[in-house]
Amino acid sequence: MKINKKIKSHILSQTVDKDHRMIGIEVECFVYTKNCKRLPVNPSKEYSATDLLYDLNNISKKKNGSYSLEPGGQIEWSSPPFADIRGLEKALFSYKKSMDSVLNKRGLLSLYIGVDPFYDPDSIDLIDQKKYQLMNLNMEKKGTLGKWMMRNTSSIQVNYDIINENDVEEIMFISDCIHPISSYLFSNSPFQLGKPVGKHNIRNYIWENTDNDRCRTLFDHKIDHPNQLLDSYIEFMMGVPGIFKLDNELEIQDTDLTLGKELKKKLINGKIRSEDIKAALHQIFTNVRLKSLIEIRDIDCLPFKHILAPVAFLTGLISDKSIRKRLINEFLIWTPKERRLWNDKASSLDVNQLGPDNRTYLDWITLVGELAIRGLCNRGYNETKYFSNYFYNIIEKGPISIQYQNHFKSSNKLLREFLFKIK
Repeated sequence: MKINKKIKSHILSQTVDKDHRMIGIEVECFVYTKNCKRLPVNPSKEYSATDLLYDLNNISKKKNGSYSLEPGGQIEWSSPPFADIRGLEKALFSYKKSMDSVLNKRGLLSLYIGVDPFYDPDSIDLIDQKKYQLMNLNMEKKGTLGKWMMRNTSSIQVNYDIINENDVEEIMFISDCIHPISSYLFSNSPFQLGKPVGKHNIRNYIWENTDNDRCRTLFDHKIDHPNQLLDSYIEFMMGVPGIFKLDNELEIQDTDLTLGKELKKKLINGKIRSEDIKAALHQIFTNVRLKSLIEIRDIDCLPFKHILAPVAFLTGLISDKSIRKRLINEFLIWTPKERRLWNDKASSLDVNQLGPDNRTYLDWITLVGELAIRGLCNRGYNETKYFSNYFYNIIEKGPISIQYQNHFKSSNKLLREFLFKIK
């Protein structure tokens, strides 16, 4: 079997019936001491993020998902999968209860926000794990903001089971085309280095300047059509320079080969394993990427009460075949020039920018948001409440990034006092 087919087989290895698709989320957040210092990531004389991870997993015992650490000590919770958003809501509240019980005991503070509002990355410890040490070296050679991405950003990722090849191609294409809309609706990075950022969409900007080989939109990698998108994605992935590989004992090692050449080498030697393919797929950081499921990852970490809004938004768009068809037909009309200019809109929170078909950014945001609400209604799970109120608030007042900056300017408070009272 050729390596391309081997990779495709891995991606499609856990497909489900159309009536049994499950949804999962991953939520990252920053943790600070009561003096507003970032919790150190590595074990030391102080209580660390590593200690916090141990305590959280000891409480959870994987009965409500699992916890892990991002390279700057951000805590990530991965939910169990659920058929509907109501199930996710129960799990999310259970996660927060566990998280708060440990934080309160230690006098620690959590902050659900897209970019650390206080610190530059050089002041943040890097986790002592070889994978992330190699990633850090890679980022130093690539884009200018890789250190910011690793240490100073937090996000929400939404995961969907795959039904079949056509299903994954449609969802990937739609998710990629709506990237500027998702970036606007769920922008929550209002401050950087202690100052308001204005209309600059900071977390999106950081990711756009992290590593052009493996980040950004699928369109940026010439994946611009739903037809044969999966094959195009695999071809793209194989050409990306590797950050690490797995040795015979599944230990992380460095590599100077592309992901494809490393996998081909293992295949020729008869030593390729599913773990090798999984490790390669995890080294792609596009806004929507593939593992053995679909992961949509261009969403800022939101205030806790809003975390399910992007889940509902995306679920409404992908669940209804007629809505999918309408979106795909719209997007296929766009020219390559329109797509390039469209993706540029995500760097600014100015809704008066012109988008494709001579419609404003706000026109497109409104159109797609209302389609998402219709899709949620059609699902019949009473899920519109998770997005509709949030959506109309954003349409009226602007994204959370803008709203928080406005509130801060009128609060007459220090930034730390202001932020840690936001729930």
